Amino acid sequence: MSTTFAIPSRCTLCPRRCGADRAAGRAGYCGAAGTLKVARAALHFWEEPCISGTKGSGTVFFSGCALRCCYCQNYPISAQAFGKEITVDRLAEIFLELQAQGAHNINLVTPGQWQPWIIAALDQARAGGLHLPIVCNTGGYETVESVEGWRGYVDIWLADLKYASPDLAKDLSAAPDYPAAAKAAIEAMLAQAGHPVMDADGILQRGVILRHLAIPGHIDDSFAVLDQMAAWNDADPGCFIPSLMSQFTPFYQAAEHGIGRRITTYEYRRVVNYAMDKGLTAGYMQQKSSAREEYTPSFDLTGV
Repeated sequence: MSTTFAIPSRCTLCPRRCGADRAAGRAGYCGAAGTLKVARAALHFWEEPCISGTKGSGTVFFSGCALRCCYCQNYPISAQAFGKEITVDRLAEIFLELQAQGAHNINLVTPGQWQPWIIAALDQARAGGLHLPIVCNTGGYETVESVEGWRGYVDIWLADLKYASPDLAKDLSAAPDYPAAAKAAIEAMLAQAGHPVMDADGILQRGVILRHLAIPGHIDDSFAVLDQMAAWNDADPGCFIPSLMSQFTPFYQAAEHGIGRRITTYEYRRVVNYAMDKGLTAGYMQQKSSAREEYTPSFDLTGV
């Protein structure tokens, strides 16, 4: 089936607005050029329980990333361009294959740089019978325009709020504008999705999960992030599901940025206690044992 869509000739899909002529095959800051690239498509069982459930989340890992954090556990695809070039038609087939495998949802991991391609594939897959909720699994570094562009396609936002400090965001993700960009984007996600809606089996059908990964040595910034999350929750109680993560593992270039270790039990306990004091209790708190490399998927083109 032939699908037409506009490839950006001056890309502004992410807050970096690098202006790459992707229609001419030039890659942007994110590493994405003009041909869709995917690194893995499979059932995934390590998301939050309301996402993975018992059957797994139908997860598609896209190549490239606008952030490329120095500690990224998925750095082969986010920073090293690992992946296979595929067509929009093939992506639509992948969505339907994951549905046939029993997935609770279709989980798009770092999809922002491929938004026009993915929307075209979703249109095609829906015409072929796709009916699952769509999850946008994002680092939070999005434009409000991009969030609005997903309207009618994304049901669930699985979004990070990584930093409150522009200096820390600059050091670890080369994005000093991250706190401001993520705040605006997340507020747009909250307005778009509304309060979380579960089915009878406790599987999320619509809503926002806000994640925060505690980073060793930067617990004060975690407190500031939780202050922002608490402000949203205080203004509209239950408007999102909080998810605190302890799984930081010093991958990629972490050691070069002074974070070459895992978080301590004491550090993480302080973050958890702070979240509880702030009323962020109706969500998920990851076990300290989650900081293990086996929870990181193998990027071997499975399902692509």
